[in-house]
Amino acid sequence: MIRKNQRFLSQMYMAMDFVIIQLSHFLAWWLKFKSGLLVYQEALPLEVYSFWSVVYGFVALMMGLFFSLYAQTRKTRYVDEALKLLQVHASSLFLVLSLMFLVKQMDISRMYLGMFMALNIMSIMLCRYILKRSLKSLRRKGFNKQFVLILGAGTLGCKFYDHLQQYPELGYEVIGFLDDRREWEASESHRYKPIIGKVEQLETILQAEIVDDVVLALPLTAHSRYARIIAICEKEGVRTLIIPDFFDFLPARPYFDNFAGMPLINVRDIPLDLTGNRLLKRAFDIVFSLFAIIITSPVMLLTAIGIKLTSKGPIIFKQERVGLNRRHFHMYKFRSMKVLPEGVPDTGWTTENDPRRTRFGAFLRKTSLDELPQFFNVLAGHMSVVGPRPERPYYVEQFREEVPKYMVKHHVRPGITGYAQANGLRGDTSIEERIEHDIFYIENWSILLDIKIIVKTVFNGFMNKNAY
Repeated sequence: MIRKNQRFLSQMYMAMDFVIIQLSHFLAWWLKFKSGLLVYQEALPLEVYSFWSVVYGFVALMMGLFFSLYAQTRKTRYVDEALKLLQVHASSLFLVLSLMFLVKQMDISRMYLGMFMALNIMSIMLCRYILKRSLKSLRRKGFNKQFVLILGAGTLGCKFYDHLQQYPELGYEVIGFLDDRREWEASESHRYKPIIGKVEQLETILQAEIVDDVVLALPLTAHSRYARIIAICEKEGVRTLIIPDFFDFLPARPYFDNFAGMPLINVRDIPLDLTGNRLLKRAFDIVFSLFAIIITSPVMLLTAIGIKLTSKGPIIFKQERVGLNRRHFHMYKFRSMKVLPEGVPDTGWTTENDPRRTRFGAFLRKTSLDELPQFFNVLAGHMSVVGPRPERPYYVEQFREEVPKYMVKHHVRPGITGYAQANGLRGDTSIEERIEHDIFYIENWSILLDIKIIVKTVFNGFMNKNAY
């Protein structure tokens, strides 16, 4: 069997990227200046373009090493690799253009530069995709395997084994288990690889068998043995992976943080905790809200007139909601219901054919026009354009006890629309499903996801059968 050599694979990736960069340069130069497809203009000699192409190639390789692009493993997802590749080449282009500016070499054709970058990035992504698919195909056929030994044949070890069998393209093969107490029952012996010894025999087994990774799936009571197990694995040159016995409490993609010089497992990876992401989202909110207010101002004026002509009471309805970090704020809406008598608490849940609605209010709620004043909440910083929908304090206190992970939604600013609402979860729908969507949004936020949710809301959310 072919034994994986990570260093060789990394060097192959680097060589492949450098070659693709140079080929993209020659193709872009030919398309721009020699093919006759585009209007020819006097240009710098080919040698100048080639020189900067080589410079760009070396800068891209250095940036790739800096961003750990070439430290990929078979566990790395292609989408993560593609995002990192975009980071590398965006940074490389910025550095090279800065260098060209310093040496006063700014006569490079912009069209050539655009074609070069497009060809370069698309070609590298395509080659990496083909290579990854080829390696996965080889692993499915039994080549390029890595061998795994699982310490612990309990629930944790068995669950890891079952999960591993679902991904044969990763090329991992379990050679067996080590466990001090368990022996397989008849039904289990056909399902799992054999228990080949006890944990104390680890060193002997590593010397006798070909093992690439040792996976610790031991209970917390075995914590005192970890130091010796890790020392044995490192002595034999074997990688050690630890599955925490409390992994069921962790989200799908926890990450290690650092606090006061100590490594910690952060159980909730929230992209908006990063200052740069928060600033980007806030800038997007301000620009989008100003644009929306300007565009919808005639609609808001007509709506205000309609409310005033069809029912008694104020045009704008203010309601207390719970927002970012559990802080309370007043959310603005166009009034769509009759004014409550003095002293009556606002704790009713809106349902279909709710008698509290006005006729005009029913139309506003069905078309979501009652939500337009919330763009002013966004400008004030109480809300975001996209985020989990805020709820009244009365229901927050109720749901925090009844719905698991309900309070996680308050880690980010609430939104006018959200991932749940864009997928039809509005009005009298499952709170549990909404929270699942909210948590997915919180853990996977990106500005592109916000734009996608806004587009889905425009096409699917304004007229919604669950909006009462």
